[in-house]
Order: sequence, then C-alpha cells, then structure tokens
Amino acid sequence: MTLFPDSMSAVLGESIIGRAKKKGAVDINCVQIRDYTENKQMQVDDYPYGGGWGLVMMAQPLKSCLDDVMRRAGQRRSRVIYMSPQGKPFNQEEAKRLRRDYDHLVLVCGHYEGVDERFIEECVDEELSLGDFVLTGGEIAAMAVADCVCRMVPGVLADEECYTGESHWDGLLEYPQYTRPEVWEGRAVPGELLTGDHALVARWRRKKQLERTMDKRPDMFEKLQLTSKEDKRLVEEIKYERLPEKMKLKFEPRRSTNEDVPGIMGIVRQAQRYLRESGIDQWQDGYPNEAVLYSDVESGRGWVFECGGELAGYVCISMDVEASYAQIEGRWLTEGDNYAVVHRSMVGDKYRGSRLATEMFSLAFDLAAGLGKASVRVDTHRDNKAMNRLAQKLGFTYCGEVDVSLMDPCRDPKRNAYEKLV
Repeated sequence: MTLFPDSMSAVLGESIIGRAKKKGAVDINCVQIRDYTENKQMQVDDYPYGGGWGLVMMAQPLKSCLDDVMRRAGQRRSRVIYMSPQGKPFNQEEAKRLRRDYDHLVLVCGHYEGVDERFIEECVDEELSLGDFVLTGGEIAAMAVADCVCRMVPGVLADEECYTGESHWDGLLEYPQYTRPEVWEGRAVPGELLTGDHALVARWRRKKQLERTMDKRPDMFEKLQLTSKEDKRLVEEIKYERLPEKMKLKFEPRRSTNEDVPGIMGIVRQAQRYLRESGIDQWQDGYPNEAVLYSDVESGRGWVFECGGELAGYVCISMDVEASYAQIEGRWLTEGDNYAVVHRSMVGDKYRGSRLATEMFSLAFDLAAGLGKASVRVDTHRDNKAMNRLAQKLGFTYCGEVDVSLMDPCRDPKRNAYEKLV
C-alpha cells in the first residue's frame, strides 16, 4: 500500500524478484492508496491536530485500501505491517518468521509526517523498522522487506543453499567470494578454493564466516551460541593463529622425575628473582626447595612442561587435602575435601608471557574433573598481580584469604584464595 506504486513496481519487477513474479513463484501488488479517497481532490493527507509541521496521512483512505486488499486475499494467512522507525528492527530472523508464519503480507508505506494513529491501532498487526534512522517514506523499507522475504520462497532462487549460506542466516556473515581471473592486480584467489576438495572448501568458508563475524560484527559474534564441535575448533584455531609467535609455542606436560629436580630448581631461582624484582615477598625464604620438589616426585604431584625438549616450567597438582585451607577469612565455594590444589606454578624466564601458565591450569582442571573432584583451588600472594589476574581470567572466584605459614615460611604468609568449579 503506497502513494508511489509505479516506482515500487519498477524496482520489484526487475532481476531475481521480477523473474520470480513472472513465473508465479511470488505475487507482488503495489496498490495506490490515493485510489481509495472519498473526495474529488483525491486527498490522502491533512494538517495534524495540535499544530506542527507537515501533513498526516488520513485513516479513511488507508482503511478503505486495506479492506479491498484483504477482501481479495480471502482466507490466506495475512499480516498487516506498518513500516515505521518506531517498529522493532527488521533482521534475518524476522524475515524467516514472516516467511514461515504467513503467506500474505500487507506492507503499509507511510509518508509525510506519518499516518493517523487510529489506523495503526485499528488495523496494523505490527510495526517494523530498517534501523534507527528516518526515511522520507516507507517505500524503501517495504521494498527491502519484500525482497528479503520473497527470496526465501521456493522457486525464487535456484536452490535453498543460495540463501542459507549468506550473511545473517545463522548469525554469521558470509564468506568471501571470488571469480575469474585467478590473479587480479597481484591478488590471488585463496589456494583452498582451487583444490577441488569440497570438504576443504567448506571448512575454509565456514572458518571465514566465523573470522569475518568476529572482526566486522563483534556484537553478533558475542551473541553466537556455538554448538558444533567443528565451529568451536575453528574459533580456537582463529584465536591461536592471531597470537604473537611467543604464544604459539607447543608445550608437552609429563610427570616430574628425580632427574628433573636440578633443572626445576633453576626455574625456581628465576622465579624468585622475578618476584623479588617485582617487589613481591613470595618464595624469598628458601621455599620451594629440593626437598619439596623430591616430595612432589614421590607423590606423583609434580609436572614439568617441555618445549622442544627443553624444560620450560613446573607445577604441582595435588589431589590431597591442603591443611592451610582448613581456615579461611571468607568462604570457599565448596564444602569438604573434594577439591584439587595447584601449587608452585612457575615458568622459566624464556617462556614468560607465553600460554604456559594457562596450560598448567588446563591440565589441573582436566585431572581434577577426571578424578571426580568438584573444584580446583589455588592461592597466591596479594601483591602478585599477574597471578591474581590469571586466576580471574581463568574463571576462578575470589573466596578470601588463607594463611600458608605452615607451607611457606615467609614474612607475609597471607594469600588470596581462589576456587573454580570443574
């Protein structure tokens, strides 16, 4: 329903939608509202009550036009939609809803300062908007809605995949497209698309969809609920590829042995120096020492991480009850002793700033979950900002303070205590 049917018919009669209309896949009628006026001047608008700029479309011509449209529609599933900047935002999900639930849409195009509110209250089922901006009339918005909905009707496009793989269909943007020539202005078509391997091409395209949405529409990506294991793997792959080279190092964990203790003590000394230079009173009074590390080996709690055969870091992952945690100035997330503990997490100077500390905790989470533990606990010095930030980043909850003087005889035995459910 419009004051400019010829202009709209010219646009909607072209290209894909025009061809679909000619072969009967869709039926698009642009109805002139002015034909339904009740005076000789064919008046469709008048001045607003209360004063103000512009004119307002009258309810009578609109209602008479709609009555005729609905009479011809018969028993079809109809929906009357007023195109308005006050409507809910139109998007791909709204288009799918309209295509699914109705087979007859009446798009009302307002003009001037709008339409008489009584027509909206009496006759309109819903209002839709293209976005937070104002157009001169509703025609452009109506053509956009018509095009978006009609292209999903069977027979309009050659195949369903023509629209299910496009931007916004499943909350993602579309992958990049390329055509001949293979090299243009020094830019080559990605090699994956030239292999003829359909599975490889499909994976590349899906990865690009995720990558583009992540970069161009982080608001959309934030709302994504990825259920596919392959999608999750692709997201992790993208994130990994974007890491600095130091963060891409491969670390291999294994249980520590007595032969590892001298090497671990070298990392201990590096960690002690790092803490001292950072002004942190932790590990400055002979802890941890060789006796502690040999004890970790004997109990199977010690883990070393190697990178290219070189010792990179060390961590103690204990499934035993920690006596220092019996009293806490605060409250643990869990009751009882069904928890694992991370102690003595340390990274060699060469590997500081890599993902190694995160991988140590990932191992602790996996071991704890595999043994049926409810949570993982860790404590760290109040001034150790890096470890406090890491705990929070990894999803630990701050629970209070514990006294570790039984374990670490230092000047300040108070430690921030964290716990994470696994």
